Amino acid sequence: MNKDWAIRNTWTFIDNADMTCEKKNCIEEGRDISSVENLFDEYEKIDVFSEESQKKLRNFLDIIQTLPMKDIELCEPSNYEEITAETKGCNDFSIEKNEELKNRIHGSMLGRVAGCIFGKPFEGRRKWQVEKYLRETNNFPATHYISYKNVSKELIEECTIPEYTGEICHEHMVKAIADDDLNYPILNLLAYKTYGENITSCDIASMWLGHLPFYAIATAERVAYLNFVKLMEPPKSASYQNPYREFIGAQIRADLWGWICPGKPKKAAEYAFKDASISHIKNGIYGEMWVAAMIAGALVTDNMKEIIEIGLSQIPEKSRIYKGITHIISLFNEGKTFAEVVDDIHSRWDENMFHGWCHVISNAEIVTAALLWGDKDFSKTIECSVLPGFDTDCNGATVGSILGAVLGAKSLPNAWISPINDTLETAIAGYNNVKISEMSELLFSLIK
Repeated sequence: MNKDWAIRNTWTFIDNADMTCEKKNCIEEGRDISSVENLFDEYEKIDVFSEESQKKLRNFLDIIQTLPMKDIELCEPSNYEEITAETKGCNDFSIEKNEELKNRIHGSMLGRVAGCIFGKPFEGRRKWQVEKYLRETNNFPATHYISYKNVSKELIEECTIPEYTGEICHEHMVKAIADDDLNYPILNLLAYKTYGENITSCDIASMWLGHLPFYAIATAERVAYLNFVKLMEPPKSASYQNPYREFIGAQIRADLWGWICPGKPKKAAEYAFKDASISHIKNGIYGEMWVAAMIAGALVTDNMKEIIEIGLSQIPEKSRIYKGITHIISLFNEGKTFAEVVDDIHSRWDENMFHGWCHVISNAEIVTAALLWGDKDFSKTIECSVLPGFDTDCNGATVGSILGAVLGAKSLPNAWISPINDTLETAIAGYNNVKISEMSELLFSLIK
């Protein structure tokens, strides 16, 4: 094996960090790993860049899935009928297809883009780095996109701000640059336009292969993509040798399903299941169903607690993500401060571990906190989604979309909308530069 080539294509390999993630996954879902714990210790240190090592690691991932589950009080199915049997459910809302709805959908699209671009430079950074950078660039509380021009090299290096930030800083921005969080709404819109309301998981997978470059995806999506190429159909594509199967990746793909189903959270969640199950299982699926249902609700109501509850109504009550979200709600009801809730999240999730900052549950908790403590103020809400660190572009995009749906395009602050210039760059074949307003019009035309 050419080691240099392998290192440059490291995300196509199972590596040591994957073994650490897998061990955490097993413990959290209640799997008994006592018989293989010594192998975890060995494989967390093994030289991964050899064919022999890769074979060992992949065989080990297969063995892990056969380990027994402990007797724990969880019910986390990955089958749609079994999922819905474990949910409370809720009724649809009465809604008209009118200018108000069009404004809300446009607002949700713009809000997603704005929140994503604000959070993008901080993705995976530590909480102290986010706050220090905003404070020392006089943008705390945040009123505009990140500063980069005339910022000291020392501060940029200390907070590890990536070089591409120069393209999306408030001094220089002319458009929203490509990001996986912004690729998927356009890709799913194209998929829905192509296949219609009877779209299937296999349709979505085919759309990925035809329009989504391999290097534009990460974690569970990259594993699923490789499995598609091996001719594995969903849902096997989600579970086969996938250490990221409960990461945040599906949750960031939820928006289109909420947008196309205003006032219909159950239908939105059903579409989200079809999408999520090609790359995720259990809580990874529930995260997308939760967000899709919230967006469907946010297009018709402005009560933030109700919106979160609408999302919860579509996911299993005995799941870990349900418990995580309701825990944050309880802290809000107890009158805890935002700083206290962030400390609580950090006490349970390790920001120094990939598993901690990229897992669906840790980030769903941050999304919940931002929506509750953000007071329906757009600037404050997206700032609350980014300040804790973790997957900041994903969380900024999700809360931006939900609050954008509540407020509508006409009520979004100009400081966040004007710099985008209605222009979104994507990695989607044939849609490399799109007008957000045109995508919003197309989406609105497809709503039934």
